[in-house]
Amino acid sequence: QVQLVESGGGLVQPGGSLRLSCAASGFTSSSYAMSWYRQAPGKEREVVATITSTKSPNYADSMKVRFTSPRDNAKNTVYLQMNSLKPEDTAVYYCTAVLTRVYWGRGTQVTVSS
Repeated sequence: QVQLVESGGGLVQPGGSLRLSCAASGFTSSSYAMSWYRQAPGKEREVVATITSTKSPNYADSMKVRFTSPRDNAKNTVYLQMNSLKPEDTAVYYCTAVLTRVYWGRGTQVTVSS
């Protein structure tokens, strides 16, 4: 059974950092394209990063300097390292995997506020 579980969200001050984790089970995450999305209150969901098995990760323009998305294949986990966080980064962050269909995790809340 394919499952994605995000963790690591929380409350952080502007300028701070957080590392989100997406633990995959039921498949080998390194063999499939995975992505991070986020959805802020009242806004549409947007892609944050896409990680494929063959290319370097792609990031949304507004995040490529501040965010990175490494993966630990031994742990079957993808991370989203977020630095220099801004209040506008406040959102629920989701992990997805593209197999025969797109699978979504339940998301983890990130709140950037002083």
